[in-house]
Amino acid sequence: MPTLILVRHGRSTANTEGLLAGWTPGVSLDERGAEQAAELPGRLAGLPISEVVTSPLERCQQTLRPLLDARPELRAHTDERIGECHYGDWSGRKLAELMDEPLMEVVQTHPSAAAFPGGESMRAMQTRAAEAVREWNARVERDHGSDAVYLMCSHGDIIKSLVADALGLHLDLFQRISVEPCSITAIRYTRLRPFLVRLGDTGDFASLAPHEEPPGGDATVGGSAGAP
Repeated sequence: MPTLILVRHGRSTANTEGLLAGWTPGVSLDERGAEQAAELPGRLAGLPISEVVTSPLERCQQTLRPLLDARPELRAHTDERIGECHYGDWSGRKLAELMDEPLMEVVQTHPSAAAFPGGESMRAMQTRAAEAVREWNARVERDHGSDAVYLMCSHGDIIKSLVADALGLHLDLFQRISVEPCSITAIRYTRLRPFLVRLGDTGDFASLAPHEEPPGGDATVGGSAGAP
């Protein structure tokens, strides 16, 4: 079965402003995010990418633009199932404010029980994304062969949930996974099991330097802003 390259979108204006973007319109890449997107074609130059799939949200479309310009033979297929989690009433709010919400403790420690007011549950988010990957795996293998490589551009919580699915981890453990903006995660699917072969690879170790952590070591909902 194919190898899936998961790219988280580049750093966005919501990331740097500390907002939980969700499906809020008008969230685009910031200056650093645009630089990350421009570097993506070079980072992926050695890969024979057969298909490109993207979230419908602007920040993912912008992230892929340099890659598609560099490879005019590719076109992006939009799939809403790999779009960001529907955070409902939490969308567009400051993450610092949301830390005081009782639901945040559930999101951090028992995400399989978390459902966002006016939005969706984290279980539903993982289910739709995993179903999308399984369908695209079959489609890519049918059209391009079992050794094909394809790419999806998506969001932090979506990618973390897909990694958990590939590793056989319960969703309640997915907050232990971290994927930075424009990082590359690769999962090779086989008949018997998936293999996680890259996780959150940015090619840059600056994010490993000491920096301010979220209170209590909490995971950043939606994904962190990455290294400065």
